[in-house]
Amino acid sequence: MRQYIIRRLFISIFVLLGVSMIVYGLLRLAPGDYVSTITQGRPDVTQEMKDQLAELYGLNKGVVEGYIDWVSDAVKGDFGDSLVYSKPATAVIKDKMWISFWMALPSFILQLLIAIPLGIISATKQYTMTDYTVTTIALVGISLPSFFFAAILQRIFAMGLKWFPLQGMVTARMDYEGFALIMDMAWHFILPITVLTVLSIGGLMRYSRTNMLEVLNADYIRTARAKGLSEHKVIYKHAFRNTLIPIVTMVGGMIPGLFSGAMITEGIFSIEGLGYVGLKALRSGDIPFMMAFTMFIAVLTLLGTLLSDILYAVVDPRVRLK
Repeated sequence: MRQYIIRRLFISIFVLLGVSMIVYGLLRLAPGDYVSTITQGRPDVTQEMKDQLAELYGLNKGVVEGYIDWVSDAVKGDFGDSLVYSKPATAVIKDKMWISFWMALPSFILQLLIAIPLGIISATKQYTMTDYTVTTIALVGISLPSFFFAAILQRIFAMGLKWFPLQGMVTARMDYEGFALIMDMAWHFILPITVLTVLSIGGLMRYSRTNMLEVLNADYIRTARAKGLSEHKVIYKHAFRNTLIPIVTMVGGMIPGLFSGAMITEGIFSIEGLGYVGLKALRSGDIPFMMAFTMFIAVLTLLGTLLSDILYAVVDPRVRLK
């Protein structure tokens, strides 16, 4: 196991290097940079001023030269200063990722508590009205665009019933502290969490149903029923444990999403999490922040994949990592 982890971490270094090359090249070649963004609509800004700004922000160098300078500093832990926020990009990520985390964590827990049981119930009642209902709910959740569903919730519960705030993280002109501040933020997070949960349970629900159906058709399940075991014990003691094996690996891959943020949902609800800040930086051409943000997500993805592989070997002793 230790050798496998070391080998995977060693390979990850080259993967991160390749990701950084591709992302930096795409960001530099994309139309519109930070200087063009901040000087747009400013006829008083001359070309000489733009050239001076490009030199100030390090945008006057070629793609290869710029990347070499960036990776040389990144190896030392310096990912540069965000052009939009005027402070180290890593500091911005550190501040904003916890906002995304506390919004994504309840959604993640609700996904597991709702999707897996519904998937199992759907599989055990295959081709019944219950199965069709659960499948329909799953398909609706998969098919709904996040911006459309968020707009519906805002229209009904924020603008119509006025039960929840329309946007933002805290109530304006209210000086809350301590527990009152936590409850106020939780009140603002209800609609975004609902969007993330509803739109995510469909895939996990279908995955749970498919795995449970596969296990229920296995020979050892038929043997357990032939021995006279109750249906409850057959499903939840024998079948359920084996159904969890692929689900655990899938859940391990979902963990990085707790920190990376949800760009569309955070943008619609004006929640300044990591996804919202990343979208703002992308629109502004903030290359230092986007590079740090992309590498942060890449590292989380690689760690999540490694965790999935390790969990698979932990829950299933028959699996050996080679």
